Amino acid sequence: MKQLFKNYSYEFDNNEIKILKTFCKQVLKQIESDNRFFSEVKSFGSILDKLENDDSPIKLTKDESTRLKNQLKQNLEFLKKELKKSWFIKKMLYRSMVTQYSNILSKYF
Repeated sequence: MKQLFKNYSYEFDNNEIKILKTFCKQVLKQIESDNRFFSEVKSFGSILDKLENDDSPIKLTKDESTRLKNQLKQNLEFLKKELKKSWFIKKMLYRSMVTQYSNILSKYF
């Protein structure tokens, strides 16, 4: 039986909140000047506001949750590609980011 309603309340720990805040700020910095991404800017701005409020369960809408999940997946794929062709120090930084993003994706999404 397919589940009718899904709970979009997430209990992120402090480290995950910091990672997601940084991620949302980067996304907003990249797309906020382009008018084509108005809905994404609105969604990620709302996610960032909810992450900065420090409420224990962070309640996202379905749209916010799917946009965050899809953007994290795309960023994870990009980092994995870059990881293969990078050198030692860059590889260490990318590897930690890949593990953090994959942990968030596997745990919550």
